[in-house]
Amino acid sequence: MNSGRIRSRLAAGAAALAVALLCALAGPGAGTAHAAAPCPGHKIRTLTFATGKVVLYKKRGFVCAVTYAKNTRARKPMAISVQARGSRPVRDAGRYVRLAGPVKVHAGHRCVWVRGSVSGRGVSTGWTLC
Repeated sequence: MNSGRIRSRLAAGAAALAVALLCALAGPGAGTAHAAAPCPGHKIRTLTFATGKVVLYKKRGFVCAVTYAKNTRARKPMAISVQARGSRPVRDAGRYVRLAGPVKVHAGHRCVWVRGSVSGRGVSTGWTLC
């Protein structure tokens, strides 16, 4: 064989090896889209109401909450608030299309009060997660 053919075969082999390595590193399911949860931790409660829902998450003493709108076609007033007992509430409010938040507080072992609303309708938990 001449040196030109050897080089082209080596280049083709190196390219194939590089493609195989990239596919192995990417792993199965690479390129598939999954919506990430907006809050860390595991989902502990979903509170539904006429115009949306509030989803609560908890991880290592932190409570995180998000308000989702049922109708995502236009901006509307939305709000979410989480308050650990003995602390001030942490809020997010504005005109959003899909969600308000996330808001996160350190609750430790204290109760929290969660309020969420979409277009003037909403939910309020009272002291919960005690």
